[in-house]
Amino acid sequence: MNEVTPRSQGSSTRLDSYVDRYAARTQGMTASEIRALFAVASRPEVVSLAGGMPNISGLPLDVVGRAIGDLIAEQGPTAMQYGSGQGVPELREQICEVMKLEGISAHADDVTVTVGSQQAVDLVTRIFCDPGDVVICEAPSYVGALGVFKAYQAEVVHAEMDKDGLVPDALRQAIAATRAAGKRIKFLYTIPNFHNPAGVTLSAARRPEILEICREADILVLEDNPYGLLGFDQEPIPALRASEAEGVIYLGSFSKTFAPGFRVGWALAPHAVREKLVLAQESATLCPPQFSQMAISAYLTNHDWLGQIKHFREMYRERRDAMVDALEAYLPKSCQWNVPEGGFYVWLTLPPGIDAKAMLPRAVTARVAYVPGTAFFADGFGSGSIRLSYCYPTPERIREGVRRLAGVLEQEMELRATFGATTPPSLAARSGYDAPSTDIN
Repeated sequence: MNEVTPRSQGSSTRLDSYVDRYAARTQGMTASEIRALFAVASRPEVVSLAGGMPNISGLPLDVVGRAIGDLIAEQGPTAMQYGSGQGVPELREQICEVMKLEGISAHADDVTVTVGSQQAVDLVTRIFCDPGDVVICEAPSYVGALGVFKAYQAEVVHAEMDKDGLVPDALRQAIAATRAAGKRIKFLYTIPNFHNPAGVTLSAARRPEILEICREADILVLEDNPYGLLGFDQEPIPALRASEAEGVIYLGSFSKTFAPGFRVGWALAPHAVREKLVLAQESATLCPPQFSQMAISAYLTNHDWLGQIKHFREMYRERRDAMVDALEAYLPKSCQWNVPEGGFYVWLTLPPGIDAKAMLPRAVTARVAYVPGTAFFADGFGSGSIRLSYCYPTPERIREGVRRLAGVLEQEMELRATFGATTPPSLAARSGYDAPSTDIN
């Protein structure tokens, strides 16, 4: 095999020249802390309270298997062929039925099927944001969306949340400060129900106020709602889109209510926006995977999907209870956390002075993983908080993971009391986990 000729007398090669050819937007393409954790969090000896993987153990795989088998036997040539860039019409009709559960009245023509709701975030950002434009996000916010905004060179401005969700006055202040700086706001990105990562839900009293603020400021709302049907103790909460058809783009997904492996989500948008979404979808993928769409359509047609969602809600409620009980039993009183009413996550605030990212290597050594809060901020904040996910582990594993985390936290507090802000580097080196040195998505 021929050797690559060096470009100079140094150690660089011809391959290094590609770095100089990258588009400027690639500077925003950096590894998230969650992805960097996957290698260690997937070890069987590690209790992962990090990733938000849906638990599909309760999914009737025999029913799903028969549905897919029937699909191949009866409609195989169609299912495995190219399809519409907007999505399978039958599935778009069914998506409208799903959204009725959250009070949304919509027409299938305004639904665009996407490769998960993550792609929907990407497509909306692509058609709206120029470099330097501003997206207002809750603080904290979903790491996947922050990565998209950064990749398109949009600036994120955070607005404060509390136990009742996005704070209206904080949104007003973010809008005023951004416009005073001469910057353009393209949309508000919000996860109103069972927030990722904060676990809180926007209160009923605040919902009309948030919409009115955006209406008066002429700001589009991007409502991301993958967890909306997974409330534990109540009927689905009406979506923001239910009371504001023209000013809201609604994003949904089957990843949490069915299975993430099919990668099927959707965007419901006003008609003019929908046309641009379809064009962006066609340029990105030509068409979303038709086989996955038809498989989900067959599942919705032939299976008690509402009963399945009820089963998921009960399963996740049991896991939420296990985590909250363990936090109360093991963690020091100086910690604070929310009790989510649905979804996958608890947001934990550590005792003053404890840095979640610095503590992570020692946690991995103790065979427990979490996501530091810094992953969910675009401005470097969040070091005193962590996101804990209860969706995937069993209740027993959740309790054991929290017990291990409590031991790490106790050790961290003792080290801080002894050494101050500096801790012996040998303790961090023992874990074999290298935190990413790149910027955080």
